[in-house]
Amino acid sequence: MSTAAVIGSGFGGLALAIRLQSAGVQTRLFEKRDRLGGRAYVYQQDGFTFDAGPTVVTDPSALEELFTLSGAKLSDYVELLNVDPFYRLLWEDGYTFDYCSDEAGLLEQIRAKNPPDAEGYQRFHEYSLELFREGYLKLGAVPFLNFWSMIRVAPQLIGLQSYRSVYDRLGDFVKDPQLRQAFSFHTLLVGGDPFKTSAIYALIHALERKWGVWFPRGGTGALIAGMGRLFTDLGGEIHMNAPVKEVTVEDDKARDVILENGERFSVDAVASNADIVHTYEKLLGKTPSAARKGRQLKGKRFSNSLFVAYFGLKKKHPNIAHHSIIFGPRYRELISEIFSGPELPEDFSLYLHRPTATDPALAPPGCDGFYVLSPVPNLGKAKIDWSVEGPKYRDRIFTYLEERYIPGLKEDLVTSRIFTPADFETELNAHLGSAFSIEPILTQSAFFRVHNRDDQIPNLYFVGAGTHPGAGIPGVVGSAKATAGLMLEDLGAAAPAKAAE
Repeated sequence: MSTAAVIGSGFGGLALAIRLQSAGVQTRLFEKRDRLGGRAYVYQQDGFTFDAGPTVVTDPSALEELFTLSGAKLSDYVELLNVDPFYRLLWEDGYTFDYCSDEAGLLEQIRAKNPPDAEGYQRFHEYSLELFREGYLKLGAVPFLNFWSMIRVAPQLIGLQSYRSVYDRLGDFVKDPQLRQAFSFHTLLVGGDPFKTSAIYALIHALERKWGVWFPRGGTGALIAGMGRLFTDLGGEIHMNAPVKEVTVEDDKARDVILENGERFSVDAVASNADIVHTYEKLLGKTPSAARKGRQLKGKRFSNSLFVAYFGLKKKHPNIAHHSIIFGPRYRELISEIFSGPELPEDFSLYLHRPTATDPALAPPGCDGFYVLSPVPNLGKAKIDWSVEGPKYRDRIFTYLEERYIPGLKEDLVTSRIFTPADFETELNAHLGSAFSIEPILTQSAFFRVHNRDDQIPNLYFVGAGTHPGAGIPGVVGSAKATAGLMLEDLGAAAPAKAAE
């Protein structure tokens, strides 16, 4: 029986481990921390359950496929709850837009804001569907290992003007400035500047409209736990509190995974869901080709980071939606400063998550749990001492929220904690504290991204945000499918029949 090691238990690592184990490859999953999930970690504090990272599930079919590979059902492991509106968008001038599943309701809101944009939005949705078919359904799980594999699909993508930015292309359809913000902010959820990210990422809009937005009962952590149980039910092995120190390479092949405690595991193939720079520079740094690759990767543009404050209140706020996007006074200028620095902007735009709107059990009775997320520069763009500035920044955000959206926030505060770019670097080994790995611009996508299989070490593979197709739950689950296909072919293991459906 072939053996494999997967380093890191984020959505991508777990999805890959499940696919390998389902196909009969004996797989070990190594996780540095005391819980599964990577960025999808969970904090439990003072009776509140806080999802640390991703909170938006937009393609349940990709998750369902993982379970059906071995005859199981997603619903046997976790319950997905529908969230509608998908997002409530809020501006400082008091304008509110509910980005909802009902097309008639959506068009009615658009018409009320700017009548001509209703027809323009419908054309944008059709355009987004074309991108979805070409960029997600056809290519989302296809590895781009050489330049020609990308050239073959280039005509379709060029025809869809994917070389333009999301915001620029959206402007062909929608003219109202606030509506353009409403339909372009999605790239920020995968680490992309809407003014620079390829228009292909407008497919996120069609993806949400097709499958909706979902939230697992018990939080995103419950979905991670369900995936972990599936993996072990299949016979996979999970090693927690098991940071990897080194991956040895002999005769140009990855041989052993060595843990910090000295344990050594010999395997036929190694896949890393860890940060790509950390993998090449630290775990494979003794191998000349890998060390060179690590240095090269440092020259790429990395995504922004995030500041996240988790907090629980002793009072409920039923007027606040599950997902709120709160736009500050600036849009283009603020985003430029988030991606370029050189300082922490004075203002901010925020994503406010209130999971207790959908699952009240995530907080004590009568209480509400939240997290608020602010995109901020990564550590390479702004030299900020987050141990000093983090608490100050949290207080600024809390004051802003209290004045505009959550009256009595500070008085009702039961518990809170923060996670800064410095924590992304130390807790998640993220290069420059980047929250989404390599920035998803056109020249860093597909073939130009880290390949799903290394070019020099043929049994070394990658999964997650740093490789094709990119960040976000659908992206990293798609990367697992692409990487699993390569690994099973190379190992001579047959993929389960349902995997190809």
